[in-house]
Amino acid sequence: MSDKFFFKGRQDARQNHTNHGYQTNAVSKAGSKKYPLQLVVTTDERKQEVERLVGEADLYAEITLDKTANGVESIAELTALLNKASPVVLDKTPARNDPCYCGSGKKYKKCCA
Repeated sequence: MSDKFFFKGRQDARQNHTNHGYQTNAVSKAGSKKYPLQLVVTTDERKQEVERLVGEADLYAEITLDKTANGVESIAELTALLNKASPVVLDKTPARNDPCYCGSGKKYKKCCA
């Protein structure tokens, strides 16, 4: 391959992106059977509550109970999935010569444009 076709003598235009820390396995969906959530709770009551939340959201999780004196609850993965924002859907504005959506009967370009 000739060097004159590449800027500054770079031999390969395609960079290997796996060396930069990017996740290349895009199908690893958290909360699925293959990749369950790893959750830690401190009490039995909290474990039942988290199991109920996981069941309502149709997710899979491995919930471990940590009853030590300084145990820390870790359910950040679950809260991130439950509080995921839904996509914003905008209504399409009518074309210029379509009737106006306000119900006046006029064309859109003469009423609300």
